[in-house]
Amino acid sequence: MRTLSYINFIIALLFMVVYAYQAVYLAAALTRRPKTFPKAKKQHRYGVLICARNEEAVIGQLLRSIRAQTYPADLLDVFVAADNCTDRTAEVARACGAVVFERRDRFNVGKGYAMRYLIREIYERYGADAYEGFFVFDADNVLDERFVEEMNNAFDSGAKVVTGYRNSKNFGDNWISAAQSLFFLRETAQLNRPRSQLGTSACVSGTGFLFSNELIREKGGWNYVLLTEDFEFTVDCILNDVPILFCDSAVLYDEQPTQLLPSLWQRARWIRGYLQVFGRYGGKMFKKMIVDGSFACFDMFMNNLPCLFLTLASMAFNLIMAAAGIATQTADMDIYALSMVTSLVSSCSTLWFISGVTALTERKRIPATKKQRVLGVLIFPLFVFTYAVAMLSALFSNIEWKPIKHKVALDADVLRDQRKK
Repeated sequence: MRTLSYINFIIALLFMVVYAYQAVYLAAALTRRPKTFPKAKKQHRYGVLICARNEEAVIGQLLRSIRAQTYPADLLDVFVAADNCTDRTAEVARACGAVVFERRDRFNVGKGYAMRYLIREIYERYGADAYEGFFVFDADNVLDERFVEEMNNAFDSGAKVVTGYRNSKNFGDNWISAAQSLFFLRETAQLNRPRSQLGTSACVSGTGFLFSNELIREKGGWNYVLLTEDFEFTVDCILNDVPILFCDSAVLYDEQPTQLLPSLWQRARWIRGYLQVFGRYGGKMFKKMIVDGSFACFDMFMNNLPCLFLTLASMAFNLIMAAAGIATQTADMDIYALSMVTSLVSSCSTLWFISGVTALTERKRIPATKKQRVLGVLIFPLFVFTYAVAMLSALFSNIEWKPIKHKVALDADVLRDQRKK
């Protein structure tokens, strides 16, 4: 059992080593002002892309928040791919002024395929040069009224890809939504923000981003169809020296799951998607990291892979040693218990610190009460520990893309009021 305590110490040390560079990110996030962009000299013409599957309950709020933008409405055309819908998504979207294309494809399933279909339809019907850029939103999103205007400032500065500030519209629903909201807020505030401050590439996180039409046209359309098409797009941009900028002042709200099983399934899909991306692009990323000294490639590697493999290694060692100790009735099981308690306390302390800093620094932007924020921080370690289940599911289950049911229909003004409480 002493061997196990040494192994746990080594794994904990490796965690510290591979994520030590993120201490620089945290320092930058806490001491530097967010990167800002000068007021745009031109108001560009954009297409808005929304891929929706059975989203009649929430898509209306998103479309109304788009129409309520401070940006000129005649420069924003909204396109919805009603993807294998069996409800009134298409009808609601049309009633709100969107151009709707109804897609029926039971074989090529997933957001990446729907995105490819939607862009092809736009090119065929409106021409490949009709828009200078495209926004991507999920149907459950709601936009702050200045979102497009702020993103346009970043785009006009020369950026080819920009991602916004991903907030939560249902932080206070329960412990799952609170913890998952903190997870994404941490990515926004402690990863993407300092990445932009320090001049490296941010990471696209599913929704709320903008890319230039020129970039996708050169690729022959949207070619990112793995389970995590957003991460695949991010990696391809980095490999082609296209940095992704972060716009801190462009805020959108996203709905998080409130039930554990859908949350676990969603995270298992992300993990499987990350493995797919590294399987396809890992060699190129490693080469660019070594030959060109690409810090962005190093960052994407370190932020995703070590956590998966070190966690699985820790689980395997501890389970094997515990089983062996029980089977042989070893006398030093107290050492095993002490090692486990020490590891648990250390992990919880780290996670409380990370989530606590996030909740504290972003408190004025989170639409939740102080009590809800505190409870979210306290429960955050439990949420992260459930990732172990998601990891095992990703490795040993048949993971396919499945839609997450959304039902939180809130307008942007309600969310702004909640932030003031």
